[in-house]
Amino acid sequence: MSSSKPDFVVVSTVQGELAANVIKSYLESEGIPVLLKSESAGRVFGLTVDGLGQVSILVPQELAEEAKRISELRENVQAQE
Repeated sequence: MSSSKPDFVVVSTVQGELAANVIKSYLESEGIPVLLKSESAGRVFGLTVDGLGQVSILVPQELAEEAKRISELRENVQAQE
């Protein structure tokens, strides 16, 4: 039995929700749906150490390679600024 929902895969893990939301916005502006997954204790207590502030960026499996390419291009542009 096949599901109509796409399988989401992790394409990146970043430190902090701010960084995750920036990448999410950038990918969504390129037409790629994004889900963010984070550990709840980091959000509740505002901790960003020892992995508590890590946020995983997930996209549909069929768009994962494109999302990685777009993210890398964005990182390269920021590094040059």
